[in-house]
Amino acid sequence: MAKEISENIEEYLEVLYKFGSKDSPVSTTTLSRELGIAPGSVTQMLKKLEDIGYIDYVPYKGASLTDEGSKIAQKITRKHRILERFLKDVLKIKDENLHAQACEMEHSLSDEAERAICHMLEHPDTCPDDHLIPACDFDFANCDDCVNNQSDIEDIGVREFNLLSISQLASGEEGEVLFIRGGDSSLSDAMDAGIAIGSKIRISDSETSDYNVFIDDSQIEVSRDLANNIFVKTF
Repeated sequence: MAKEISENIEEYLEVLYKFGSKDSPVSTTTLSRELGIAPGSVTQMLKKLEDIGYIDYVPYKGASLTDEGSKIAQKITRKHRILERFLKDVLKIKDENLHAQACEMEHSLSDEAERAICHMLEHPDTCPDDHLIPACDFDFANCDDCVNNQSDIEDIGVREFNLLSISQLASGEEGEVLFIRGGDSSLSDAMDAGIAIGSKIRISDSETSDYNVFIDDSQIEVSRDLANNIFVKTF
């Protein structure tokens, strides 16, 4: 059975996902400010989260997510950001109210409801603040496979590992493309760029807003929009 994860823990992991990385831990001060919780209470929770296995914590330096913690954080962040998109685009909620409304709803949003919202919105890649919406954890290669699959949510396989978009990768990182978000147009754009499911890629520095991607010895430039929708498992 899956672990029962409290809303409080999800909030901590969500902040760590937003502000940190394995190479850039989030300070207790940042967590205290973002969560509105006293620093001493934050420190106690960080020790608990490390014991559970969700974070790595170094006193006076900060905390970063483990692979297990990152998987949970990506899932709750996805729900929050896709809810913000739904609240703005469909319900026409005012911008200043989007974050608070999404925070209230994200913890109770079922995977089935999240999937339905994603289908209705046609697989959005960013929230209203232009932050990336992480990929879902259903084991599909593209969104058309998900839309065309009529299985009950409990019968759909899920990935046991995290995926990152090309736009989230740092220079030098490598990975295998396993998911391309969107329908035929996204697949076509990826193929036109020379990228397909199973492609092995490496990121290099770019002096433009595009992303330099190496496939074998060939270098291509990938736009931000496309980079947001191509997801890899890093090596």
